[in-house]
Amino acid sequence: MRADRARVLIVAPAWVGDMVMAHTLVQLVARRQPAPEIHVLAPPSTEPLARRMAEVAASRPLAVRHGELGLQRRYRVAKALREEGYDQAIVLPNTWKSALVPRWARVPVRTGWLGESRYFLLNDRRRLDARRYPLMIERFMALALTSGEPIPHPYPRPALTVDAENRDRLVAELGLSLERGVLALCPGAEFGPAKRWPAAHYAEVARRAVRGGRQVWLIGSPGEADTAESIRALVPEAVNLAGRTSLLDAVDLLSAADTVVSNDSGLMHVASAVGARVVAVFGSTSPEFTPPQGEHARVVRLEVPCSPCFQRICPLGHSRCLTDLPPARVIEAL
Repeated sequence: MRADRARVLIVAPAWVGDMVMAHTLVQLVARRQPAPEIHVLAPPSTEPLARRMAEVAASRPLAVRHGELGLQRRYRVAKALREEGYDQAIVLPNTWKSALVPRWARVPVRTGWLGESRYFLLNDRRRLDARRYPLMIERFMALALTSGEPIPHPYPRPALTVDAENRDRLVAELGLSLERGVLALCPGAEFGPAKRWPAAHYAEVARRAVRGGRQVWLIGSPGEADTAESIRALVPEAVNLAGRTSLLDAVDLLSAADTVVSNDSGLMHVASAVGARVVAVFGSTSPEFTPPQGEHARVVRLEVPCSPCFQRICPLGHSRCLTDLPPARVIEAL
């Protein structure tokens, strides 16, 4: 039965890091008076994270692959969502496809930034001023407010809940220990190699941590297992967990690490959102757009003329912004 309070649907991003940053918007929506009931529609790759946002009442996966049109599946989901009686939909991705479900679900207020020929799919249309909102989290949060309303300061930080019982289960099943300090390394980045600091550099950081008596966990997706294994081959004491955990498992394990070194990736944002101290390595992207939001986050980057280029693969073929960034800089930040 329909609740008395308003109900808001958030159409969420497909990238893990963007999904974590979207929690800033979720928190602003939850602050409305009276507080609305918040639901999230997201791809299966990011939908689990909605379950770790305390303000989200319900989430639903939209099983359409990245780049896939999937009109029939989108329509079926939209038809099912009509029964939820949403008062507003906030569409975070900037594609026209992402605005189809709220339109077909007959949500009366559909909020989003204009772009990619979706003028008639939105009716609370906003024009983005990139100079006013240089940060991605600012662009997300602005959609939670009336047009032109200032974003309240200080900004809310993403904060994912941790399942301590699942964390303890994982520690036991994977043969880990919490008796010594843990340095977690996240050497992958789904976006592309132009974001990935060299494995040999990660290995030097791992080697220094092991000499200091600390544990080293390598965390990542199945696609990053080979990269993690190349680090473990150089530092046998490191534990390769890449590909052995789900996304929510990674959330819980990162909460057990006192320090995390990561590329600019989804796990960088996850680590910040569970309260770890984070050293973030930036190469082709900019910390002036998507920095880690944690209170104890540090950014390390090399100032080269061609960075940031925001490309998946270095267009010049040398990746100097990463290869020339020495392990000593990260060790110093640690």
